Amino acid sequence: MLKEFTIHTPRKGFIDITSQVADLLRQNQGEKNLCQVFVSHTTAGVTINENADPDVIKDMLLALNHMVPELDYQHSEGNSRAHVKASMIGSSVTIPILNGSLHLGTWQGIYFCEFDGPRKRKVCVTIL
Repeated sequence: MLKEFTIHTPRKGFIDITSQVADLLRQNQGEKNLCQVFVSHTTAGVTINENADPDVIKDMLLALNHMVPELDYQHSEGNSRAHVKASMIGSSVTIPILNGSLHLGTWQGIYFCEFDGPRKRKVCVTIL
């Protein structure tokens, strides 16, 4: 099963999409083993991290901004930092499915990472 959903990112940052992915999983009955979440954008990514303390994602953004500083980049659109951060984070994550649910750790959530927003973005979810 392959499904897609759209999110409107209000600004740069991390957006918890765990519930949207879990909803798609619940809609698809049958034997399942893996869930892949893929982002088809070059200035956005997807990751799994703690979803209990909102300071974690603030710290992630702080660290990414430190690692990818404002420089005189060559890309004429002015969003080179977003491209670099998206490559560092990656465009997909794979989550095991156990007893019909995402088998995430107690504190884990799935985050869409917007590095060039606000934007209208698509997230592709494949249930294998």
